[in-house]
Amino acid sequence: MKRLVIVTAALLLAACGEVDQSRPGVAVERGDQAAYTGAHGTIAAKGWEAGNRTSWQQQVRNRGQLQNEYNRIAR
Repeated sequence: MKRLVIVTAALLLAACGEVDQSRPGVAVERGDQAAYTGAHGTIAAKGWEAGNRTSWQQQVRNRGQLQNEYNRIAR
C-alpha cells in the first residue's frame, strides 16, 4: 500500500512539470504587424484584400454574424 502511494505521488508530481517547447537557434515569428496587413500562404477569405483595413473589418463582422444564433435561426 505504501509503495502504491509513493508511485501515485511520483506520477502526479511528474505530471505537474512543463517541458520547454522552444527550440534554441530557431527564429521566432512575432505578430507585431496589424492583423489586416496580410495572411501567410494562400489562406484568405474571398473578398478580402491584404492591407485593406476596411475589407478586413467587413470580413470579421461577417464572420461574427455567421456565428450569431439569432441570425442563424431566422434564416
